[in-house]
Amino acid sequence: MRFMIIVRANAESEAGHPPDASLMATMLAYHEELARAGVLLDANGLKPSAKGWRIEYRGAKQRVIDGPFTETKELIAGYTLIQVRSREEAMEWARRFPAPFGQDAVGQIEVRQLYEKDDFGGCGGMEHLLRAAS
Repeated sequence: MRFMIIVRANAESEAGHPPDASLMATMLAYHEELARAGVLLDANGLKPSAKGWRIEYRGAKQRVIDGPFTETKELIAGYTLIQVRSREEAMEWARRFPAPFGQDAVGQIEVRQLYEKDDFGGCGGMEHLLRAAS
């Protein structure tokens, strides 16, 4: 089972301020622990939304919207992708995730399970797509 731990952005991450050295060390230690346990698939931080864009779809039309995006509560600052045996194991790892902006700051993570090929009940195209992505 694969799960994504999503770090919600805040004003500091959207301003492009890097985490302080202490927080970076804490995050590094956590991710090294995930790697030693053999559950870490990927992890990274994302640059502020000012460096990105969205594509809006309305019927057959597309519109590119350049960042920054004003709703910071809906933005992602980073993610960690893990593969574990159960939802409970994913919850254990998520509870150990360091406070994403430090102990004295408000922060939030969200954990979501990824689809697996078995979730699509023999839909051949999806199995091929998911196999290529893994």
